[in-house]
Amino acid sequence: MTSVFLLILAALLCLTGLLLSTLTFSGTWLVLAAALITKLTAGFPDLGTFVIFLLICIIAEILEMLAGFIGVRKRGGSRLAGLAALIGGLAGAVLGTAVIPILGTIAGMLLGSFAAAFLTEWLRLRHHGQAAHIARGAVWARLAVLFLKTALTLGMSLWLLFGLIE
Repeated sequence: MTSVFLLILAALLCLTGLLLSTLTFSGTWLVLAAALITKLTAGFPDLGTFVIFLLICIIAEILEMLAGFIGVRKRGGSRLAGLAALIGGLAGAVLGTAVIPILGTIAGMLLGSFAAAFLTEWLRLRHHGQAAHIARGAVWARLAVLFLKTALTLGMSLWLLFGLIE
């Protein structure tokens, strides 16, 4: 009975992780927790799979943190604008969450990244169009990483589910 409960808990963690990943939160870590639970109760995943899951979690977090910076740099922006996008995204997510929980996090992150990168590049270039082009790079990169994290969370969850079914 205990192992059935723990497997249900693991499934709920995977579903919650998937939902959280779509909302810019770290759902991959919940799937890692589910993997730990299933390892202890059902013997799956093996250590290699668990380490892969851990690496996926770490890489996804690093990519999410650096997304705005990378997006700005890909569009020809300065390192300072990349750093501004990184900090603006974090500040925007915090402020957005305070104003409108959950949806405000996403909107704040995107708006904060754009605004900080735009302001930095506008001050450097004095050209609205070019500054906006560079700042949109931060937004697109953050959205791409959001979709990537969601896909990774789904993939990890499915890997876990199909491994348990076998």
